[in-house]
Amino acid sequence: MWPQPVTLRGTHVVLAPLSRDHADDIREAVADGELWNLWYTAIPTVEGVDAEIERRLSLKDAGAMLPFTICTPDGKAVGMTTYMNIDAGNRRLEIGHTFYRKAVQRGPMNTEAKRLLLGHAFEELDCIAVEFRTHFMNHQSRAAIERLGAKLDGILRSHQIGKDGMIRDTVVYSILNHEWPTIRQHLTYKLEKPRDA
Repeated sequence: MWPQPVTLRGTHVVLAPLSRDHADDIREAVADGELWNLWYTAIPTVEGVDAEIERRLSLKDAGAMLPFTICTPDGKAVGMTTYMNIDAGNRRLEIGHTFYRKAVQRGPMNTEAKRLLLGHAFEELDCIAVEFRTHFMNHQSRAAIERLGAKLDGILRSHQIGKDGMIRDTVVYSILNHEWPTIRQHLTYKLEKPRDA
């Protein structure tokens, strides 16, 4: 299996292999802000958390996804993220299916989590490219991806049919391996700069 499960540790966040043991914390996380009400996302309801964990673990067993639980340094789960659309032969993957409880959004956790995931992808897995995809209407996610330094590849129009039957246009971004040193420096600066800078 490529990539293998791994725990990635930073100052503000720990990315641990997804476990059923995280279910209670993840239910609490999705309830904080009722994240499932964002119509352009696929975040589970409180009642749907167990099924979503099982779905991600099943995709892991099939070699199609490597799911992580996003935790605080003391081990409290506050969200989930994944390596997905894994293409081992071409050393490409996507970082996606990410959500954080509302209380920790717009803080350093997401920046550091992306730095850890990208660092592992480029420095340990020798990826040639890492993708990010989001709904065209998810302006918050698009802005966050652009702040990372990812570049727009294009828009896949009428790309998917959502659970509510709505047609999704998918915005695709990527970071290439030769861009990683500059983006790593950018993310490190964002994490280390004074908050009022």
